[in-house]
Amino acid sequence: MELLKSDVDSGVSEIANYYAGKTILITGATGFMGKVLVEKLLRSCADLNAIYLLIRTKKGVEPSVRKEQYFKCVIFSKLLEKNPEILQKVRVIKGDVLEPNLGLNDNDINTLASNVQIVFHCAANVRFDQPLRPMVNMNVVGTLKVLQLAEKMTNLQALVHVSTSYCQCNERVLEERAYPAPQNPFSIIEMVETMDDAALAEITPKLLNGLPNTYAYSKALSEDLICRYNKKLPIIITRPSIVTAAIHEPLPGWIEGVNGPTGLMIGAARGVIRSMHCNPDYASTVIPVDKAINGMILCGYQRGKASEHLKSAEPNQVEFCNLCISSKALMSWGESIETGRKFFYETPLSFALWYPGGSIKRNYYHHLFCVIFFHYLPAYFIDFWLLLFGRKPFLVNVQRKISTGLKLLQYYTTKDWDFRNERFQELSNKLNAKDEELFDTSVSQVNWDVYISNYIRGMRTYILGESDDTLPYAKIVLRRLYILDWVSKVLFYTLTFWFLWTHLDGFVEKSDAFIRSSLHIIYHEQNSTIHT
Repeated sequence: MELLKSDVDSGVSEIANYYAGKTILITGATGFMGKVLVEKLLRSCADLNAIYLLIRTKKGVEPSVRKEQYFKCVIFSKLLEKNPEILQKVRVIKGDVLEPNLGLNDNDINTLASNVQIVFHCAANVRFDQPLRPMVNMNVVGTLKVLQLAEKMTNLQALVHVSTSYCQCNERVLEERAYPAPQNPFSIIEMVETMDDAALAEITPKLLNGLPNTYAYSKALSEDLICRYNKKLPIIITRPSIVTAAIHEPLPGWIEGVNGPTGLMIGAARGVIRSMHCNPDYASTVIPVDKAINGMILCGYQRGKASEHLKSAEPNQVEFCNLCISSKALMSWGESIETGRKFFYETPLSFALWYPGGSIKRNYYHHLFCVIFFHYLPAYFIDFWLLLFGRKPFLVNVQRKISTGLKLLQYYTTKDWDFRNERFQELSNKLNAKDEELFDTSVSQVNWDVYISNYIRGMRTYILGESDDTLPYAKIVLRRLYILDWVSKVLFYTLTFWFLWTHLDGFVEKSDAFIRSSLHIIYHEQNSTIHT
């Protein structure tokens, strides 16, 4: 895809001009990235015609009601305060990626087919611990349904599919190109439809072929599936790395959900995670959500502009863009964790089970030793006392869940990833000054200390519901836990010293007797051999 040089006045946004008058369909709009995408489009491309959001009924709540709840999210507050009428451009379509034809009725299909020009397909199951069936149904079959709908869109200019940089974990280098999936995606779809759960569970490890989980596998299948629509649709596949809290927009530090590093941060701040298997020298392959969303919008713009200039006789080609930050511009895992530890002490949580501490371990067996002695033994000890006092034990179960999460994460933190991102870097090269300001994707001037500080504050505020007003109390809690931690250490070392001191003489005497006895036996055996 050749980038189109801007010849527009630098005071005017060429990207906003492109999206002006356009009708957009977004799947997965209620997710973390989906919300930021909707807010960004409404704020920076306010002249667009309409945004259709595919939203399902959830727990008996209809999509129209969910829309009202959706826009109560704090990230929309400034937008609606400034321009409340903008919501008239948001139209909810009742549908479900898991249903036949996306759960759409004929009228809705016709409406979308006749009007939509740009599709952002963000809907996905992003959990790492799921069996094969729900992953394939959501991420592969769901993508197929979106492609089939897109084929009916008479004015489609761009379909932006959100994949992941970890879709080809067996590759040493991930380039911005197509890769074949381990198996034919249509064969896997048929397999999921015909086999029972037990048979699927048995065959899953063989199908994964070294991939770490069904999420990565389903994304590889999805990309292969999309490439089979090569020359049919104007598609660009975006591959974000680990998406983390916002750096600037819509709010510094805004985060939603506890997947990935966020859950790890909460566990560490609570004092229940004290060891992690990780190579501290490897780059922390993260990207702030607003940088990733700006990249997606730029991809839609560039793909759409190319479609406008494409002659009808010329075939479409599936494009790829790795939405990743270069390793040299990132902090290492070690630097990130040490910086986070510093800010945890400045902005602690109001509730923690123990004083935040611990460290990352290069060696897996060192990590395993620490998990046993600093995760599970304290958990069993505390649960034992809870049982004695008639309370329900819970900490062992918490540690089991944490161990499962750490096992899923350590695959990514113990590898040195090489994601090529030439196209992503080029995205902003041809933009004018206004678009560079509005849709910034660069990180060269990022102050990572400030970012991590805002990330932790965002975690406190937006996930745990702790405002800055709770900080004085949280610091008192931290001070108490610090004293308790030191008292426990002093008691432990004192008891250990006492035990060794009181039992050392006996141990030495027994050892001496054992050695003398062994030497005596050896001496007699040698004498017996000589006489013989």
